[in-house]
Amino acid sequence: MVAHGHGHGLTGLYMAFPAFLLFFQGSALPASPLSSLVHSNNNNDGAILEVKPLVYECGPHCKCPPSCYMRVSQHGIKIKLELFKTESRGWGVRSLESIPVGSFVCEYAGELLEDKQAEVLTGKDEYLFNLGNEEDPFTIDAARKGNIGRFINHSCSPNMYAQDVLYEYDETRIPHVMFFAQEVIRPLEELTYDYNYKIDQVRDSNGNIKKKFCYCGSAECSGRLY
Repeated sequence: MVAHGHGHGLTGLYMAFPAFLLFFQGSALPASPLSSLVHSNNNNDGAILEVKPLVYECGPHCKCPPSCYMRVSQHGIKIKLELFKTESRGWGVRSLESIPVGSFVCEYAGELLEDKQAEVLTGKDEYLFNLGNEEDPFTIDAARKGNIGRFINHSCSPNMYAQDVLYEYDETRIPHVMFFAQEVIRPLEELTYDYNYKIDQVRDSNGNIKKKFCYCGSAECSGRLY
C-alpha cells in the first residue's frame, strides 16, 4: 500500500496494532472547515463535500471553545472503525456505523521525512504518503509509526478523499492529511481512497519501472495500481 498526500503536526497519533480486529470508538462528527461549509438545517455542523486546496480549522489563538464546529478533524477519530482482513488486499479498514457525506473519518499519521530521506526508502514505499509541495517536498512514512489510516486501501472508485488541513500552525508545506467521506458510507463498507498513481511512473531503487496490479474490484478499475 502506498499513498500520496501531505502532513506534519502528526501529534499523538503513533499507535501499534496487534494482529486482530481493532476497534476505534466514538460518535460521528461532521467536518467543519473555515470555508465551503454546508450547514445543516438543524445545527451548526458543517461538511466538506469535495476536496479543497487547503482547509483551515480554528487554532490555538482562536477564542472559541473546543466544541466549536470549526474544530473537527483536530479532535481525532470519532467514528467506530474496524481493522479487518480482506479477501485479496491484506488488511483493510471499515466503519461499524453509517458515515454521512462530508464527514471527517481519520488522519493519515506517521513520521515526517524530507525528500532525501524518503528517496532512501524507494522500493520500500508501502506506507509513504507524499505531500503536494513539489518545490520543497515532504513525505509521511507510516511504516514504523502511524495510525489506522495506513491500512486504508486504494480504490478506483473511492468513497473518501484526502484533504490538507491546518489548525495549530501556518506551515502550508506540511499540513495534516485528513480523510473525509465523499459519499454516504454504509456500515461495514470498506473505506478507500484513490492513491493517485500514474501508470509506469513508479520506479524501484535501480530506476526500473515497477508494476502492481489493482484488485479493488470496482467496475471502473484500471487493472493496475501503477
